[in-house]
Amino acid sequence: MSQLSVFRDQYPTKIEFQSEAHDQIAARLSEVGVRFEQWQAAYDVTQAASHDDILSAYQADIARLTAQDGYQTVDVISLPKGHPDAASLRQKFLFEHTHSEDEVRFFVQGQGLFCLHIGERVYQVLCQQGDLISVPANTPHWFDMGSDPEFTAIRLFNNEQGWVAQSTDSPIAERFPLLD
Repeated sequence: MSQLSVFRDQYPTKIEFQSEAHDQIAARLSEVGVRFEQWQAAYDVTQAASHDDILSAYQADIARLTAQDGYQTVDVISLPKGHPDAASLRQKFLFEHTHSEDEVRFFVQGQGLFCLHIGERVYQVLCQQGDLISVPANTPHWFDMGSDPEFTAIRLFNNEQGWVAQSTDSPIAERFPLLD
């Protein structure tokens, strides 16, 4: 189940707010400019679905976001359970960084933990199947896929280069809880 936990950035063990209710998560994140939605596929998407099939199943929502926000590139990324490079891939995202564009992810399958450092708070958003999150450009954040990740996600980009991270050089990500 999706979950939002909010902490003061100086107190990584004290949860200030927590909810598993989609409407509460979406409302709380909207207050800080973060989009959080749940999407439904136009038809069943199986484990054997191709990336084109996945994009087709969610085409209505993809087209809506593309028209609203001008996304230029859309793709699908998959990481199967037991992937031999999982540990190194996990480390690639576990540092606080920003992007010059929105980071938009829709979870077709699996889960991931987005940790957003906004003002004096850290918003940990556990995204699961059916969840879309859009982290605004220049928002400090980090991402955890867990110790044995398995997910498929649709990514939308404002530029053709795709994912480009700029480190904030802050050690904050090391102080907050991660996925098992």
